[in-house]
Amino acid sequence: MSVNCERAIFAGGCFWCTEAVFRAVQGVEKIQPGYIGGQLDHPTYEAICTGNTGHAEAIELWFDPTQIEYSDLLAIFFATHDPYSLNRQGHDIGTQYRSAVFYCSSAQQQQLAAAIDHLNAQGLGSVVTEQVDASQHTFWPAEVEHLDYYANHPWQPYCMAVIRPKVDKLTLSFPAYLKAIE
Repeated sequence: MSVNCERAIFAGGCFWCTEAVFRAVQGVEKIQPGYIGGQLDHPTYEAICTGNTGHAEAIELWFDPTQIEYSDLLAIFFATHDPYSLNRQGHDIGTQYRSAVFYCSSAQQQQLAAAIDHLNAQGLGSVVTEQVDASQHTFWPAEVEHLDYYANHPWQPYCMAVIRPKVDKLTLSFPAYLKAIE
């Protein structure tokens, strides 16, 4: 990982979706799906799926700001999920699927607030994305079977119906930010 890397945490519904989108973005060097924002230590997928732990499914990523800026990551995040729906993304319903950004610095907090103000000014609705100080919460890595879920299960019906359109939107809307195909 580059010496310059910065941390970002995004909760945009199912972490399989958010991870798949950001895995394709240049400058993103590491991604870990997991859980954040709840009361239970060492949460499991089964526990957070009850909706009773307070956690959100999220990704923690490390990015190189010399390759991509945080504001660009925010633009991708907001374009590839629905920041106007409270506690749901499509058919995924519950507080664990809420839209939230756990900012890791005051600069990220300011950029996040500006991005939300910009979206609200567009008149498409009120953004419900939570703005949360990451230093107040522990990020708990998800179980290993959730890592690279989309890459490991591209033909699974959920992947084809829900994740693939988000990746396609990234490809069409943000081609300059895509990693080179190896």
